[in-house]
Amino acid sequence: MAGLLRKVLPEKVAYALTRWKNTTMQQFVYKRSRTEPEKIKKLLLKGVQDALGENYDVATHFTPSYNPWDQRLCLVPNGDLFTAIKNGRASVVTDRIDHIDARGIALESGERIDTDIIVTATGLNLVTLGQVAFTVDGTPVDFSTTWTYKGIAYSGVPNLASSFGYINASWTLRADLTCEYVCRLLNHMDATGTTQCTPRLRPEDEGMAEKSWIDNFSAGYMERVMDQFPKQGDHEPWINPQNYKRDKKLFRESPIDDGAMQFSGVLERL
Repeated sequence: MAGLLRKVLPEKVAYALTRWKNTTMQQFVYKRSRTEPEKIKKLLLKGVQDALGENYDVATHFTPSYNPWDQRLCLVPNGDLFTAIKNGRASVVTDRIDHIDARGIALESGERIDTDIIVTATGLNLVTLGQVAFTVDGTPVDFSTTWTYKGIAYSGVPNLASSFGYINASWTLRADLTCEYVCRLLNHMDATGTTQCTPRLRPEDEGMAEKSWIDNFSAGYMERVMDQFPKQGDHEPWINPQNYKRDKKLFRESPIDDGAMQFSGVLERL
């Protein structure tokens, strides 16, 4: 579709329409996976079976124990992985590892996978901001005691924003929105002559319900460390909704000076 649109429309228009189509379809599938997980699971598995052929054991190698988007999906837009498997240039082995030795991997089933290179891709633990030790007025910052502001800033911590993408969509979608918002914030500070911005709970925010920074996502690397991350509230701006449509309004349309983001300091102009 993207190639066709670029042939008949200006590049920026074609880009905008393609982006809208892709994000809308992705969000539709994600929402359906929450409300009708069995239907989406059946649809996805049918696509894999069609790509690999009716004799391939999809039940063993491509059917996880959890529902779609309970953990992050891997997308194969052009089907190159499935083509490689079907043509015999790649293979999938699903088993438990017994041990690793000088030759490769020994499996509990008794089979072996002799290897040249092993890439470890499980057992990772997330950390907040690369484990940088932050202090505010000499006091170390414990991010687990803070509240997330729009999923990018931290209550009581001035002049700090970080980018974290989507667990349920393209990572860069949210990174783009984060950068746009930070530019809006900096332009506001420049226009008002302020040097410091700090998210702080307002009286109406006190006592709000507490949720994990990433909610309803069962991946072990997330669940193991959520108690070390900022808390999420139950209303704006103390949320990390992981929803592109909602984030667009939150970052692009909500006022910069919302009462929760507090500004101070005087910019000395030369």
